Formats: sequence, C-alpha cells, structure tokens
Amino acid sequence: MSIPNDIPITPDLVADHGLKPDEYQRILDLIGREPTFTELGIFSAMWNEHCSYKSSKRWLKTLPTEGPQVIQGPGENAGVVDIGDGLAVVFKMESHNHPSFIEPYQGAATGVGGILRDVFTMGARPIAAMNALRFGDPAHQKTRHLVSGVVAGIGGYGNSFGVPTVGGEVNFHRRYNGNILVNAFAAGIARTDQIFYAAATGVGNSIVYLGSKTGRDGIHGATMASAEFGEDAEEKRPTVQVGDPFSEKLLLEACLELMQTDAVIAIQDMGAAGLTCSAVEMGAKGDLGVELDLDHVPCREDGMTAYEMMLSESQERMLMVLRPGKEDVARAVFEKWDLDFAVIGRTTDDLRFVVKRHGEVMADLPIKELGDEAPEYDRPWIPAEPAAPVDPSEVPAPNAIGDALLRLVGSPDMCSRRWIWEQYDHLILGNTIQRPGGDAAVVRVEDGPKGLAFTLDVTPRYCEADPVEGGKQAVAETWRNLTAVGATPLALTDCLNFGNPERPEIMGQLVGAIQGIGEACRALEYPIVSGNVSLYNETSGEAILPTPALGGVGLLEDFALSASIGFKAEGETILVIGETTGHLGRSVYLRDIAGREDGPPPPVDLETEKRNGDFVRALISEGRVSAVHDCSDGGLLVALAEMMMAGGIGASIHTAPDDLPAHAYWFGEDQARYVVTLAAGGVERLLAEARDSGVAAAALGSTGGDALKLPGEDPIYLDTLRSCHEGWLPDYMAGRIATGSTTTD
Repeated sequence: MSIPNDIPITPDLVADHGLKPDEYQRILDLIGREPTFTELGIFSAMWNEHCSYKSSKRWLKTLPTEGPQVIQGPGENAGVVDIGDGLAVVFKMESHNHPSFIEPYQGAATGVGGILRDVFTMGARPIAAMNALRFGDPAHQKTRHLVSGVVAGIGGYGNSFGVPTVGGEVNFHRRYNGNILVNAFAAGIARTDQIFYAAATGVGNSIVYLGSKTGRDGIHGATMASAEFGEDAEEKRPTVQVGDPFSEKLLLEACLELMQTDAVIAIQDMGAAGLTCSAVEMGAKGDLGVELDLDHVPCREDGMTAYEMMLSESQERMLMVLRPGKEDVARAVFEKWDLDFAVIGRTTDDLRFVVKRHGEVMADLPIKELGDEAPEYDRPWIPAEPAAPVDPSEVPAPNAIGDALLRLVGSPDMCSRRWIWEQYDHLILGNTIQRPGGDAAVVRVEDGPKGLAFTLDVTPRYCEADPVEGGKQAVAETWRNLTAVGATPLALTDCLNFGNPERPEIMGQLVGAIQGIGEACRALEYPIVSGNVSLYNETSGEAILPTPALGGVGLLEDFALSASIGFKAEGETILVIGETTGHLGRSVYLRDIAGREDGPPPPVDLETEKRNGDFVRALISEGRVSAVHDCSDGGLLVALAEMMMAGGIGASIHTAPDDLPAHAYWFGEDQARYVVTLAAGGVERLLAEARDSGVAAAALGSTGGDALKLPGEDPIYLDTLRSCHEGWLPDYMAGRIATGSTTTD
C-alpha cells in the first residue's frame, strides 16, 4: 500500500524518537519499507522502555504472580485480588518521575489521575490512594520548590477527585537532586463478577473515544520517560500532561454507570502513549485488528495532525469496544455526564493497525508485532560488590543516647510528615480507620466488618549496598507493616525505579532487586499482581539510588480489631518480638550520627520474618496486645519514641544491653522485629508461647510518665521529642531553617 509521507525519515529524526539504529532496522525488516512519520511516532511510543519493558521483561517473568487469592495478575490495567464475599481489591502503583521533575504540580497531579484511571478502568470504585516520594538534598536549590509542587499536585488532584490519600513515604538524598521520584498508588473495590478487561472481541465492533478532548499536551511523554535527563530538562516542559480532576470524577461515574449495562466488551485507559498504546493493546490482546478514523476524535486544538493525535497524552480519556447496537446507550450515559463520546473506529479481522486522517491512510502496521516484536534485551549485568561488615564496637558512640535520638527523629528522613499529609484529604468517603503516620493505613470495606490495609516501602540505601537483600527487605517491610495493624498480607504491586540499564552495574541493581523480591514473595506466599518499571532515572550520568518501591495490600476480617502504634495506657508492659544483634551497616545512625554510608544492609531471614509475623498477627487477632509497631529505620529506640509520641505516654526501660554497645542495641536495624504492649498480667503467657513457637521475645519496660527513661541516661521528655519530630519539615518549607549538605535517603 502506498502511504503519503511528506517528512523525510533521517537518522537524526530516528534518534530523536528514542530509537537506536538497530531498532530502526528492525522496523524496516518488519514492515518491508520506510515508515511514515506517524508510523515512526507509533513505533517510538510502543517500543520505548516505558511501554515495552524491553530491558526488564525477561527478569519480570521470574516474579511469582499467582496464588489462590489472585484473580488477575500483571498484564492488565491493575491487579485484582479476591477478598471474599464476592468482592475484590483492585490496585496498582506507577511512576510519574520525569514529568514531576519538570513540572512538579502537573506531573504529580497527572500521576494520581493516571493511577486512578487504571483502577476504575477495571470496574472498581477507588477507595484509597498513596504515594512514595523521593527528593534531593534539602540544601539543593530546587528541592523545596519540588516538594511544594509535588505535594500540592497530589493533594489538588486527589482532594478534588474525592479519594482519600491515606499513606506513603517521603525521603531525601542528594542522588535524587536531578531526578526525583513520584510513585502513585491507588486501590479500589469491585465485584468479582464485574471485572472489566482490555482485550477486544468481535469483528466490526465500534471503538469509542470517551472523556476529555485531545490536545497537544504530553506528546512524547512515554518516550521522555525512557531517556536520561541532561542539562536541558527544563526544555522538556511541554511534554508534561495537564490534569483536570473534576473531569476525571465525571469519567469515573460515567464509566461505572455504563459498566452496569451490558454494553462494554473491553476498556482501556489512555495513559502512556495515549491513543496509540490503548488501541494497539486492546486489539492485540484480543487477536484483532483495529482501524481508526482520526477525523472523529474530539480535539481541543485546531489543525492537529495524525502524529500529534496518536501520541498526545491528554488526560481523562478512555477507549472502549462496545457490543453491537449499544452505541446509543453509551452515548446517552456520557452525554448525561457532559463528556465527549465519539465512535472513532472498529475492530477488524486482519491483525492490522490502520490509522486514517482526512481520508488518507497515515499508518498501516501489523498490530501484534507492534507489541510482541518489540525488542527484548538480555542486557549485560554485574552484581554489586559485597560490602565490608561494620563492627558496632568501632562505630563512635554518641555523647548521650538521648542526643542521638533527638537528632534522628528531627532529621529530614525521620521527622514527622504531618506537614505533607495534612494537605491531603485522608478522611473523605468516611472509611479511613487509621490515618497517615502509622505502620499501614486501614480502610473499611463498604460497611464492614472487613478492612483493607495499605503500605508503601523500600529502603534505597539497603538496595544500593546489596540489591538482593534490599529487595528482600522491601518485601519483608511491607509484610511487617501490614502485620503490625493486624492484616493478613495478600499481594504486592511494584514500582521499580533505577538508572540507565545500558550500564552493567545499574542493570545488576535491577536484576538483583528482582531476584530478592522474588525470593521473598515466594517464601511469604505474597505474589506481585501489578506494577511498573521506570528506568533511565539519572541526570548527566549520575543515577538515583536503586529504588524498587513496593505497595502491599492486606486484609482484616474485622477492622475493629486493627492495631495501631500509639501507647494506649500507663502501666502496660513493653516487649520486643525478634532478635536484636545491633546491626549498624547502612543504618540511619551510621549515616546521620557517625557520618558514614557503608557496610552491608541487615540480612533478611525470611523464615524468621514469617514466623514472627504470624505470631504477632495472632496476638492482634486475639486482642491480647494494645499497641504494635514494627522496627525499621532508626531501630528499637526510634520505634519506642514514635509509639510514645503517637500515644502521648512515656516509657521506662528497665533492661540495658550487656553484650552490645548501647548505640548498636538501641539504633541497630535488625529485621523481623516488633514492639508490642500489653497488660502486665499477660506477659508470662506471651513469653512462654513465644519460646514454644521459636520466636525471640523479651520484656523491655513499662509505659507511663511524660518521658523516655533509659538506664544510665537522662530522661528524654515527650514534649522535647515532639518538638524535634514535628518541627523540621514545616520550618524547612517555610524557609525558617538553614540547611547544610545532607546525604539522607
């Protein structure tokens, strides 16, 4: 077929589209001719890293994705997990890193909008959102601006849409100076017999465009997300999408209303690569061809070309395949909600992807090969060099344990995030049981009694030192955080953020992290059901810390039995579950107090994690413990301080380490540990059961008073702790404090 092509395809143009010479040759071999300009854009969109996973696909296939609770694993808009009573939780996490660095408000806002669409595209009503954010050195000239814009964007979109933002994490490190991370998570509830998928079926069925109009915003957004930043990052501002949460709310209601009819065969969000990716995926998954007539696409800008329309990433748009004769039913629903509705194409039986504009064929490509024949690389990789162990006795002790604790709880990484989460509506919909600030958020399912717990976790400094152990630890920490509120961990979503995979050491980080994640998921029977890979997160040759963020979802049979971190009463006994060995390698104490970032991360014993977690979860379900908190960053003493601040009650610790340096005992970051409180009368029974179960457990002291009292140390008063913990972030954002260089993560 002769297709008009008025723009010459040059090597520079190919390179501008993110395609390497051998990839372009693959295109020539595949279609037997030179592509048109529009076709080149389509290949660029479908074959970039963000959409094709060409560097990570072979490793992602090794992850466990199945289980008796899994209804839908990776490959759809979101994962789907059965929670009983005919209901399912639908959830996913994705990155919006590059756009958020260029334009923080809109980048973060449209990240929230995109992940919400992934959820309700499956037929689920969103019930919760979270985010995992990484920023550069607080002293860097752009950091405060980026924090302000990202937080405002997340709050502006989520609050306006009407979904509670219930949790997340925020960290700082100079390695994110030129490439921040904005990872957005959303979860929704659907009926198990009303899940909607993307695979089109039936020849000659209408393909309809729904939602907002198409503009020129976001063109090449997916391609930009598949390339390193240089010094010209600001010039990429036009590729950032612009969101409208009010239109998205209308789109949600219209989609869910139409899904109650029998009109919908398939539905796909127009996310990365816009109309191109959504149309190709719907056809290819159903073994069908697709023919589009762009003359019918609603546009908000004049004179848009086929190339621009196919690559636009304008927000709040959907693509559907309808059952024959249901066009009027669907049109009536969407016009009722004041949204655009247009029949823009049809399914065919020729496995071709045909795009027409003004009566001319602008693209005619094999639809399966656009996805299936995308390059898949087995990139060279080298494992991380093992780090030399850190001897706790050789790490300098602080002048006073209390001084070190105050420095830690008031540091950029460990301080309260209240300034952030108070800008998010975390109570809208009226189902939030546990607000941000604890181990995991808890949200009621419909009218109860069931609840769902959500958490986001990863420790990049661990992954930098040992990607395998870091990957295992990220899984284990989500497991502990869900366990600590009493939830049974169900499944995970991942968002794997790394640098340039063409560098063997970076590829080694990705491979190692996936290996560690897979090992932990198998041991804990905790599958990955959805996710995202974000590579090329580096600027001018400096990569981010390896950051494989994980979102964990757990189920409570009765939300009223959920546990929280705050001390509940005076005179209760405080116990630690799990063994303390004083591991200081890669700890926040080593970094922030001793000024070192070295050593291996704490090892993760997955059998111990499971045994200890099951033991703690049983205690919670039986109502035998009043407060529970897992031990992570900052170790045992930071966990105690956080429980004090959350409950407004002090603690007296009666035990002192006799075989470890005090700073190693209190600030070591050994894994598989929890701090719990209970009435004094139940202590001996708990300790006996722990011994019988092979679980390490020890009494530490008791709750009470207005200070933390440690043997041989001055009291650390609750008011002083709170002042340090709550002060840094609002003071920093208001410009009230000077910031020196920091290396926090």
